[in-house]
Amino acid sequence: MEKLIKPARIAYCIGLAGMVIPQLFYKQFGSNFFPAWPGFPLTVFWLYFFTAIIIAACAAIIFEKNGRVVSLILGGLLLAVYLFGYIPYELIIEPHNNYLGSWGDGLKEPALAGGAFVVADSFPKEVTRQTSAFIKFLEKLIPFGPVFFCITMILYGVCHLLYTKFISPLVPAWFPGSPIFWTYFAAVTLIGSGIAIAIGIKQKLAANLLGIMIFIWLIIIHIPLAIKDPFSHEANSLVSAFSALAFSAIALLIARVAQRKYIAW
Repeated sequence: MEKLIKPARIAYCIGLAGMVIPQLFYKQFGSNFFPAWPGFPLTVFWLYFFTAIIIAACAAIIFEKNGRVVSLILGGLLLAVYLFGYIPYELIIEPHNNYLGSWGDGLKEPALAGGAFVVADSFPKEVTRQTSAFIKFLEKLIPFGPVFFCITMILYGVCHLLYTKFISPLVPAWFPGSPIFWTYFAAVTLIGSGIAIAIGIKQKLAANLLGIMIFIWLIIIHIPLAIKDPFSHEANSLVSAFSALAFSAIALLIARVAQRKYIAW
């Protein structure tokens, strides 16, 4: 099973890179990464700068060039953008911030940040006297990686319960059973597996099942939608497919390498 570590890293990087590349064509930040702050200066410059960093980090991780340090910096970047970009926007600008759905797109970013810390944990630890204080600080966030990921999974599960009538139509018509049932089933599994991983109950089993479930969604829901309509709404279907790939990879990677020092609620 340890042989899946490298493929999971690669899948995470392909998923993340696939999420940011469409930004270059639409010349605006994807809704998963940075909100549309009114009057934000030099948006296009920061867009290209951010995208270039993400792609370079993904390439370094895939080819194992300072993979642990690069993953830590990647996780720190994504987390910082969410904390100082998305959360203030929701609290100050977004008029519907009292609805969980308003936060939905941005919730992918802390999950991806958590994934980066999980990826870092999959590389050997090499702390020396020359290691900077910043990297040492980021090292301390590694145990929180699965928790950041699980918070998003839990909240997405809640979204399935709150917005069932909008999510259930995504279940393919050919799939056996009621779409409402499968939407509730997905909600329960997202919430249950997220809690189990975060508090340390059957972490490996829960993470494996979560990763497999998301991968199944990728195959039967996201890829067909991406093929059918890849470019409308800023390539939303295509980005969703890549995010499902990244999330599946994170969950499977957690099952194999994440530290056992989880943060309990």
